[in-house]
This record gives sequence, structure tokens and C-alpha cells, in this order.
Amino acid sequence: MSEVTVVSYGAGNVASVQFALERLGATVRLTADPAEIAAAERLILPGVGAAGYAMERLSELGLVEPICAFTRPLLGVCLGQQLLFECSEEGGGVPLLGLIPGTVRRLEPGPDRTVPHMGWSRLTTVRPDPLLEGIGDEAWAYFVHSYVCPDGEATLARAAYGGSVPAMVRSANRWGCQFHPERSAAAGARILRNFLDLAA
Repeated sequence: MSEVTVVSYGAGNVASVQFALERLGATVRLTADPAEIAAAERLILPGVGAAGYAMERLSELGLVEPICAFTRPLLGVCLGQQLLFECSEEGGGVPLLGLIPGTVRRLEPGPDRTVPHMGWSRLTTVRPDPLLEGIGDEAWAYFVHSYVCPDGEATLARAAYGGSVPAMVRSANRWGCQFHPERSAAAGARILRNFLDLAA
């Protein structure tokens, strides 16, 4: 049975991520203990809300160093994906974990794009990856966000939302989903299953 540790630092979607993983048969550990995080087989960093608050909490709990040093599979979900990057322009500038190059910027509204991006959008694969195994270009995912990660070498999949939105990223052992896989029906469950199947 797969084991997964979820960083429990006050992010709003911890419980929904836990329940989605347990439905897949995983053994889930919720923790804010740096030693438990460092020793985890695989790690999920959830998050909703403000990047500044999230980084403040991670720093207060002594979790920045063990997350940055983590060498086994790590998945950032929603705000958790954004935290993997270097900085966010939110609030005039917030330093993030710095695991993937680039700046998280506010999602610009347009004629076909209201902010926040809230609802279902179709995923389009940019390059193959074990996390996308079994996910076709007809897959839909559920998004809720006002900031967007840079579109670059780390991008695995995009979503069309009045323009291109990086929906999934990867750098080495670190993956991210801008959407909520725990709320994205069959496609989200498959992505989480794929993550649980990654070799620790």
C-alpha cells in the first residue's frame, strides 16, 4: 500500500487531499513535523489562499529547509505548485521556495478570462511524464486561482482559459498541479494514483 505524507500547515485543502488519497487506498500522514517530512516516502504540499501567509507558516514551522532538501517525489497542489517557484508578485513581492525558476504573476483578466479562474478547464499535454500516464487531451480539471506560474521548460500541461495557463509543472523530483486533483473527478484521481505509484 502506498504511503504519502501531506504537509499540514494550515492550508485549506488538506482534508480534501487526504480523503482523495485515502479513496485510492493510500496510507496518509498529516504532519508539520520537520523530521517526519524529511523522512517521508513521498510528499504533497497543498495550499489555497495567499502565498505570503503560506510561506510565513512554513517558515514559522521550520518546514522550508526539509521541503527544499526533499529528494523523493514531491507534489505541489494549487498554491502548492506556485510555492515551488522563486517568487510571487503578490503583495509587492514574496520570496517562495525557489525550487523552479520563475516568478508567479497575477492572472490578467480579458474578454474571455475573468479572475479568479474558477471552474473546469481542459488539459493539454506539453510533454509526456509519468504523472500524465493515462491522461488524454480530453481530460478536464477543476481550477481556483488568481495567480499563474510562468510557462517555461518546467511546463508539463497547459489549460486554455482565454489564453494559455500552465496547469502542471515538473523539475527533477518536484511536480505541481495548478488545479485541484482532489476535486477533478477521474482525471484528478488518475494523476494522484500516478503520483502514488512513483518510485520513492
